[in-house]
Amino acid sequence: MKKIGNGGDRLPRRLGQLYLGLVLYGVSMALMIEPHLGLNPWDVFHQGLAGRTGLSFGTVTVITGAAVLLLWIPLRQRPGLGTVSNVVVIGIAVDAALAVLPSPTGLPVRIGWLIAGVVLNGLATGLYIGARFGPGPRDGLMTGWVTRHPGSSVRLVRTVIEVTVLGTGWLLGGTVGLGTVLYALCIGPLAQFFLPLCSVEPRRTDRPQRPAQPRRSVERPVADPELIQPAQVPGQAATELGPPPRR
Repeated sequence: MKKIGNGGDRLPRRLGQLYLGLVLYGVSMALMIEPHLGLNPWDVFHQGLAGRTGLSFGTVTVITGAAVLLLWIPLRQRPGLGTVSNVVVIGIAVDAALAVLPSPTGLPVRIGWLIAGVVLNGLATGLYIGARFGPGPRDGLMTGWVTRHPGSSVRLVRTVIEVTVLGTGWLLGGTVGLGTVLYALCIGPLAQFFLPLCSVEPRRTDRPQRPAQPRRSVERPVADPELIQPAQVPGQAATELGPPPRR
């Protein structure tokens, strides 16, 4: 299968892929919200906080992303264009999708929407991460902690963050159910499948440059002292020379 982003390091291509991925991410969140069958840990938190504050789901997503981004400061993480865009675009996209999408009726339709949302979320993750403009604020929180604490386990740090967010969201009234379990089991394999297909590879030159060859020093052969013949006087053989006169 041909890679989607195998077009070199072109800026317009990467920008288009970044914002397409972020918009699709917001749509995928709406597809998982409408069936009311459970959300991923962060969206459980967003939903619970939205219910408590009366704010829209997208607004809470933006506020949470900005708050998480502030946690990058002590971790000395530098946000990229994709990081900042993640905070703003996804929140707008999920509110727009929730306003347009109808509410599904019937359990089979709701399950279909949920599955479509999870799969689309995996594709969207591959698109915006593959554009190479920086991770999202929530992913950067995990990578920043591991970078600052080299002995930490990535799996353990991610699990602690997800469980904490999920528990807090559930206490706030967020929906935990089939969608939560489905997302937890499928998002890893889906992201692993889509990310190589969507990664924009760095530009490569047509002709590979040859590594510089080290200059070889020319060593002159050293003559054997035993083979050095005494200097000859013109017109006289070396063997006819006698010892130097005594003074």
